[in-house]
Amino acid sequence: MPVHLIRAAALAACLFATHAFASPSCPQHYVQGQAPHILNDKMARATHELCYDVFGVMHSGVTRTPLWSAEHLTARGVAAAEDMSRENAFHAETRLPAGQRAELADYARSGFDRGHMAPSGDMPDRGSQYQSFTLANMVPQDADNNRHVWAGIEQSVRKMVKKEGDLYVITGPAFLGGELRKVGNVLVPSHLYKAVYSPRQRAGGAWFVANEADARPKTMTIAELERTIGINLIPSLSARQKEVMLKLPKTNTKRSRGKDKYQ
Repeated sequence: MPVHLIRAAALAACLFATHAFASPSCPQHYVQGQAPHILNDKMARATHELCYDVFGVMHSGVTRTPLWSAEHLTARGVAAAEDMSRENAFHAETRLPAGQRAELADYARSGFDRGHMAPSGDMPDRGSQYQSFTLANMVPQDADNNRHVWAGIEQSVRKMVKKEGDLYVITGPAFLGGELRKVGNVLVPSHLYKAVYSPRQRAGGAWFVANEADARPKTMTIAELERTIGINLIPSLSARQKEVMLKLPKTNTKRSRGKDKYQ
């Protein structure tokens, strides 16, 4: 092979490796500092990483939602969050291009809740709580789903953190099927997921639930979730480690809360 072609191939391989495994700007939110890797090139278009005090977001300018929000939850942080009163402060993310971000008007009279991915109930102080209300951390979520089944999953994770000491959590939407709809300019996800990894047990697991009323969450391994959504959620784990299932608690879907509704 000619030298110039060898050099070009080597450069391409280097660029691909950099794209695939580039260090995140806020590595503290991810297992061993490695952010998820998007496996579908179409999904990777118009993405922007956003770093906040206690969570990180990979935002899609195509869906105008996060592809994921990541947190490293600790027992101390969860305890501090329990003492915080809730102050709703929904706002557009001005760090994103105007043509790629959600606006408050997109959700107006839509019938959907503005569903947090990194929950406001995880936020240990007023500043991080305000940050959690950015629309870059929101998806259009069925109101019943948000206030019942999803609220139960969030509560279960916080209980797990108290027991485990700390957990890495990745939450996001899935856009499956060919009949997706929009509210304003924002794509409505077909499903939602929440993946957790326990450093103490060296095991992970996930909840996966349809974005609809009365949906029943399914539990699965990290490996199964990755195959479903097309994202390598925890690149630092081996394929075998991702098949080890962390025991997840049963969720309470009866608990209701008045949250995030804007019709």
